[in-house]
Amino acid sequence: MAETITRNVVLSWLSNTAAVLQENRDYLVELDAEIGDADHGINMDRGFKKVASLLPELAEETIASILKKTGMALISSVGGASGPLYGTFFLRASNAVSGKDELQTPDLVALLRAGVEGILTLGKAQPGDKTMVDALQPALEALEKARADGKTLTSALQDAAQAAQEGMHATIPLVAKKGRASYLGERSAGHQDPGATSSYLILNSLLDSLEDDAG
Repeated sequence: MAETITRNVVLSWLSNTAAVLQENRDYLVELDAEIGDADHGINMDRGFKKVASLLPELAEETIASILKKTGMALISSVGGASGPLYGTFFLRASNAVSGKDELQTPDLVALLRAGVEGILTLGKAQPGDKTMVDALQPALEALEKARADGKTLTSALQDAAQAAQEGMHATIPLVAKKGRASYLGERSAGHQDPGATSSYLILNSLLDSLEDDAG
C-alpha cells in the first residue's frame, strides 16, 4: 500500500505541532528577543494551543476542512505578523487539497506550494530576506525534487524537513529585510530567524507524525 497522509496523520501533525511549539516556546522567545519583539514563542504557543483545543471536534472533518479551520484559528489567536502569515499558509493549503481523502507526494507538493505562495503574496518577502520563507522555500524545492526523483512520501518529506532545517540555520548570517528585525539593519546578522525556526518545527512535526503512522 502506498504511503499516504491520512486525516489521522493531519490531526496528529497539528497535535504534535502544538506540543513542539509549547516545548520550544522559550527558545523561540529568546531568538525573537535578539531581533524582534520577544513574543514569537508566546504567539505560536497560544495559536497552536487554540488549534489543539479544536481537534476533537475536527476528528470527522475532511483534510481540507481541518486545514481551513486551523488557518482561521491561527489568524484569530496569533499576534503580530505570524497569525496572518501562518493562517494564510493553512488556508491556501486547504484549497490545494480540497476533495482529497488522503495525500500522496504530489498532493503534499501542491499543499506546500500553495501555502508558500500565500505567504509570499501576503508578506512580500523573498528568499534571503531572513524570514520563514528561508525555511519554507528550500523545503518546497526539496520536496519537488524528491517527487521528480520518484522518492517515497516519507523520504520526500525527510528531504523537505532537512532543507528547512538548513534554511533555518542559513538565516543566521543574513541581514533582515522584512519585519521588526529589519529595523536593526546590519545588527540583525548573526541571529537565527525565529519565523524560519517555527516553520522548520512545524514541517518536522509533520514528518514525525507520518513516521509514527508508518510504525
